[in-house]
Amino acid sequence: MTKLRKIGRLFVIKTRLEAYLVTYAIAVGSVERGVHYLQQYPGNGGWLLAAACLGVPFIAGAKLLDSVRPVPAASNAEIKLGPRHSARTLSRNRPRHPRSAHGSASPSSHHID
Repeated sequence: MTKLRKIGRLFVIKTRLEAYLVTYAIAVGSVERGVHYLQQYPGNGGWLLAAACLGVPFIAGAKLLDSVRPVPAASNAEIKLGPRHSARTLSRNRPRHPRSAHGSASPSSHHID
């Protein structure tokens, strides 16, 4: 089982460069398939199938790039104050009340007479 896991790790896309390379390979294959459709089905049908093939790299590339999105860098407040005192604690917005353990129901609905 460990050999299968080692082989499986080869197919995991970890960086944005790898995502771009896979997207390029998908694009080259879809253009080639689109050309075949134009030769097999002359006319509007071939053009529609070729256009459908050309839309695939856009969708696949977007999904691949979203899946390997880099971790956001720490804000300046976190660097200066440390991770326990992030910029959220320095917000001047009105404080929110802590959430109830009862869900979204109002506190008055749980009043027992």
